[in-house]
Order: sequence, then C-alpha cells, then structure tokens
Amino acid sequence: MDRTQEALSALTPERLCGIRRGLEKESLRALPSGSLAMTPHPHAMGSALTHPHITTDFSESQVELITGVHAQPEDCLQELTDVQRFTLQSMGEERLWVSSMPCCLPDDDAIPLGQYGSSNVGRSKTVYRMGLGHRYGRRMQTISGIHYNWSLPDVSSEAYFGLIRNFRRHAFLLLYLFGASPAVCSTFVAGRQHQLQPLSDGTMYLPYATSLRMGRLGYQSDAQSSLAVSYNSLEGYGHSLHGALTQAYPAYEAIGVQGPDGEYRQLATSLLQIENEFYGTIRPKRVTFPGERPLHALRERGVEYVEVRLMDLDPFEVVGINSSTMRFLDVFLLHSLATASPDDTPAEIAALARNQQDVAERGRQPGLQLQRNGQAISLVDWGRELLAQMQPFAQALDAAHGNTLYTEALAHALIGLEQPDTLPSARVLQAMQRDHQGSFAKFVLAQSNRTRDAMLAQPLAAEVQAQFEQESAQSWEAQRAIEAADTMPFGVYLKEFLAPHRLVAGRRTVTA
Repeated sequence: MDRTQEALSALTPERLCGIRRGLEKESLRALPSGSLAMTPHPHAMGSALTHPHITTDFSESQVELITGVHAQPEDCLQELTDVQRFTLQSMGEERLWVSSMPCCLPDDDAIPLGQYGSSNVGRSKTVYRMGLGHRYGRRMQTISGIHYNWSLPDVSSEAYFGLIRNFRRHAFLLLYLFGASPAVCSTFVAGRQHQLQPLSDGTMYLPYATSLRMGRLGYQSDAQSSLAVSYNSLEGYGHSLHGALTQAYPAYEAIGVQGPDGEYRQLATSLLQIENEFYGTIRPKRVTFPGERPLHALRERGVEYVEVRLMDLDPFEVVGINSSTMRFLDVFLLHSLATASPDDTPAEIAALARNQQDVAERGRQPGLQLQRNGQAISLVDWGRELLAQMQPFAQALDAAHGNTLYTEALAHALIGLEQPDTLPSARVLQAMQRDHQGSFAKFVLAQSNRTRDAMLAQPLAAEVQAQFEQESAQSWEAQRAIEAADTMPFGVYLKEFLAPHRLVAGRRTVTA
C-alpha cells in the first residue's frame, strides 16, 4: 500500500466529518467617493479590543470580521454574512471595500492606526502598529485578505508541519486559481519603485497578474527575507522565531523604541516585534490563554490548527469567498497533509519564493514555467498533476458527507486551469475594462456598493440583531474592566510582556 492509499484508509468518514474551519475577513471602510474612511471604528460595532467577532486589523479604518468554528462551509459563511450585515448596518454611509488592494489612500502618515483604549494591552496593540508603519510603511498594511483556519482530528504537530511544507510547495495553484488582485489604485504605489503598467488614469496593473497582494508590492519584507524559518519541525520553527523575536536588528535599532519626546515608536528593536509580524502564506496556530504568547502556546501544547493566509478577497462574492472555494481548500489541505512531505531546504525555499512571485505577477501568462526540484515545469502541467492527485481525497469527502460538492469544486478548478479567462483575476480586468473605463477604483466601488445594497436589503432577524447589540455593549464593558484593572506602568508591562522567558515552554502570563 503506498502512502496515499494508507493515508486515505486512515481518513475515516468520522474524521473527515470532524474537519473544522473558521474565517477571518479584513476589509477597509471606504467613503461613498471611494476614498479611505478616516472616522473612528464605529461605536455600535463594539470595542475592537474585546469584541469576539468584530475588530480592526492594522488601521482604525480596517475592519476584521471573525467567525467561530464550524463543521460545514455553509454555516461558516452564514455566520460571516450575519457579522458583515451587522457591521454594514453600523457604518452609516460608509461601505466595506471588497478588494484586497486598498481604495484611494491619503499620505502614508495620515492612515490612522488601530486604537484600542487606554489599557496596557490596548496601548501595546497601537504601538505595535506604529512599529509596522515605521518598518514597512502604512500603505502596505492596508492590504486586506481572508484567512482560512482549518483543523482535522488526530493530527500531530509533526504531521501539521508536513502539511505546511507541502502547502508551501503547491501554494502557486491557490494564487493562480483564486488570486483576485491584478490591479491597484495609483495612490498605493505613489513614490515607490514598481514594474506595473498604467491601465487608465489612476490605475496600474500587470496583464497576467493573479495576486499583486502576494507579489513584490504586497506583504513582502526585505528584512524578513533574511529570516531562515524552518518548517521541518516545531522545535526548528520555534527556534527560528525565538531568535527573530529576541535579537536586535540594526535597522530597527536605528528607529528606536521611543522617540526624543518619549512617545513609543515600536514595541522592540528585534526583527519581529511580536509573532504576528512574521509574514507567511500559512501559519501553525494554537489558541492562546489570556496573556500568553503565541510561540509559547505552540511550544507548550503543539499545533492545533493551521491558518491559510494567501487568499484574496473575491470582489464578486458578497463576503469575499464562497463554499466551493472553501471545499477546494479542504481538499488541498487534506492532500498536503496526507502525501509525502520531505524536509525543506534553503534552495527549495528560495525556489518557492520565486514561484510565488512569478505566479502573483504573471500567473496567467501562457506557458509560464515554474521550478520544481531544480527542474522547469509548466504551471498548467504541475497544476493538472496536483488536481489528479487530489481526486481521491475529494471523493472521500463526498462519500463522508453524502454529496458531490467536493469533486465539483475540483472540476471547477480544472476549468480555471484550462481556461484562464474564467479566473477571478481575469474577470476583474474584464469588468474594469468593459464597464469602468479601466478604472480599478470605479470597479471596486461599484462592487462595494452592490454588496452594501444587497446586505442592507435583508435586515437581520430580530433575535440575531439583539444578540449583536448585546455583544457590542458587553465588549465595551469588558474593555472598561480591563482598563480599571491595570496597575502596572506601561513601560514595565512592556518589558515583562516581551521578556524572552515568556516564549519558552513552562512560563505563561503577564498581569496588567
């Protein structure tokens, strides 16, 4: 019995029905004009510090919507739809920008940082964002996406790291199939070096791009490219991050933790201020206890789930993703988990980075060649091989659930592989040129308006509305309680929170 057959035999219907997933969706708040909304996080949406489902990401203007954990994609989407509907109801005339690449942005230093109140933990969140702005610029941080959190019962940390290695090898296929950011507003690249071409006044693009968000203009960092993170074991991964979190980095030492006026500029001078600063297409995750560092949680209790981070918002979908895409991700992740996953090497990691860049910037280019094991292979041929290998996993999922939806998701992906004009990235460019004079901003604003109108046309059920209003009120009470309980000066809190011993298994919390 080969490894795949052995893996399939271990994937009993009970285990497959035990797959759990959740979504985290980022979106900018935009004005009716298409410019960034500069208003504070709406009060009716609750406290961004403590609300379980509605918070902010980098910017005060960047909403993040979070679902719970669900057994069915449709249940997950229904919750996200409800959260988004309540959010839009709370935003007045503003709308959620439905593209991963941002709306028309002001000057970099005018983009507002997320605000979380006066508590030590709230202040540290804002200082962290200040640091991101100093390190990478604020514009880059306004890029949005949708994260897919996924788990399967009875998977060891070692097996999850095998999944992560294979995911990274084959991530090009997800960028190709689901990338939806082939163009940007010119304000995003103002003053920056880039290789984009003008499509119209105010719009830059690349003709074969799939996901500029995941290319050189997106979430990339020259500093982090020097960070050799190993995915071959939890121990090696933890060691890599530990060094980046504790060792000073000269360029960030030059910024300093505090300015001459005493105001904080960043949390620390290390390569990473905290774990969340590490960019990656996928992360190993573990739910943390209050006050616990994520790296400590992983080292102490192992990997609990993975977070897929490379998915663009689909501007043609009301909540940015659909159930077919989620089912494809389930199959993709199962295949990554169940197939042989040799250790990665520095040479392979470099090749994967080049593959990602090539597919992000010219994935639909006919005949595009990628690198696999030191050899050139066409994207389409490699993609066909992978889809064929995934077929038994889709069939197993269909059998477990009594439907054909997983094999249908795979069939839809094959169409995208054979007909690149049907892909979201191609459809975005088609719609921009056909209906909006080649304008990125006009296209996304029209889609954002359509989404807003569709959501507001169907009010929440009274009991769901009441539940959201109660959660918002409780979140403000929780924030006030945290602020009232603070006893430690902020500088002392920060020193204790960032202490290297808190990254090591066996030590945990920091009090306020």
